[in-house]
Amino acid sequence: MKVTVDYDLCESNAICVGIDPETFEIRDDDVMYIIDEHPDASRRAKIEEAVRRCPKQALAIIEE
Repeated sequence: MKVTVDYDLCESNAICVGIDPETFEIRDDDVMYIIDEHPDASRRAKIEEAVRRCPKQALAIIEE
């Protein structure tokens, strides 16, 4: 799987970071970054929750 973000939609509100800080982070420039675009399948549940709870629906999982 690949985790993606649509930066045109993302507000960097950090909900995803609170759910899965191993995958998402807010850096000093106040922009959300994906730390690991190809995470291990064991983290899927947390990433799916972050995708569901993103208020702008800026996150997505792409099956590869």
